[in-house]
Amino acid sequence: MTAQAVVETNLSGMKFLGRGKVRDIYEVDGSLLLVASDRLSAFDVVMPDGIPGKGQVLNRISAFWFGKLSAIVPNHMIAIDVEKFPAAARAHAEILRGRAMLCRKASPLPVECVVRGYLSGSGWGEYKVHGEICGIPLPKGLVESDRLPEPIFTPATKEEKGKHDENISFERMVEVTGREMAVKVRDTAIALYKAAAEYALGKGIIIADTKFEFGMAGGQLILIDEALTPDSSRFWPAADYKPGGPQKSFDKQFVRDYLLTLPWNKTAPGPKLPPDVVEKTSLKYREALRILTGRDIE
Repeated sequence: MTAQAVVETNLSGMKFLGRGKVRDIYEVDGSLLLVASDRLSAFDVVMPDGIPGKGQVLNRISAFWFGKLSAIVPNHMIAIDVEKFPAAARAHAEILRGRAMLCRKASPLPVECVVRGYLSGSGWGEYKVHGEICGIPLPKGLVESDRLPEPIFTPATKEEKGKHDENISFERMVEVTGREMAVKVRDTAIALYKAAAEYALGKGIIIADTKFEFGMAGGQLILIDEALTPDSSRFWPAADYKPGGPQKSFDKQFVRDYLLTLPWNKTAPGPKLPPDVVEKTSLKYREALRILTGRDIE
C-alpha cells in the first residue's frame, strides 16, 4: 500500500481544542474544524496503526448523509470543500482536502443515541441474558443478526476516553436530558435510521445499527459529529445476509474479529495490526463509500 496514514495533525494558525478517538478538533473564525484522521479504535482503544484513506471515507460518507437527511433534522455541517474554509484552514489545504469538515458549534447532549434494526454486538449479548435490550422486551427465540420487528432506540452513556460506553434504559436517559428532549431525540434518531436503512438496502447494504450524536445550537436540536459511517454503524452486505451468527461487514468488525484471536485484554495500548489487516480494512471502508455514494476518495 503506497498511501500513508494520517494518524495525527498539528496545524498552526488555528486553536487546537482536542483529539477524539478519530477526529482532531480545531476552532477557526468562530466555527469548528473537524479533521478525520486515519486512526482506528476498537473496543474503545485507539490502535497504533492508522488505516490509509479511512478519514477521507468517514468525512465523505458523513457529508453525504448530512445532505441527504437534512430534511429530518438540521446538522452542523457548513462545508467540506477546502476552498470554502477560512484562510487559516486553507493554509493547510494539502492535508485537509477530503478529510476535514467545517462545522457549527453546538452543545453536545450527554448521551450516545443508538438505533438497532438487527440483533448484534452488545445488544445480542444483552438479549441472550435478559431477553431484552436497554429495558425493551424483544420476542423470544431470536438468533444473532436477526432483523428486529421494528428498529429500537437504545441509548448509552458517554464515557471518558479508555472507558466503555454503557447501555442505559430510556427512563435513565429521561433523568439525564428531561422527558421532552429524550422523546424528541429518540423519535428523530429512529426516523434518521429508517430513512438511511431504506436507502442503503437499495444499494445492497444492511445498516444493522448505528450511533448518532446530537447537540443544541441556537436553541435547536441538530445532528453533530459523524453520521452513518463504517465507524459509527454496522454495515453488512445484503447479498450475504444469513441470520444465526456474525455477518460479513464493510466496517471495522473485520479488525475486531482479528483482535479477538489475540491474547489481548482490550485495554491500551492496542496491538499492532498486520499489513494485510490494515489493507483489507482500508479496502472495506472505500467499498462502503463507493456503494453508498458512487464515489471514491481522491
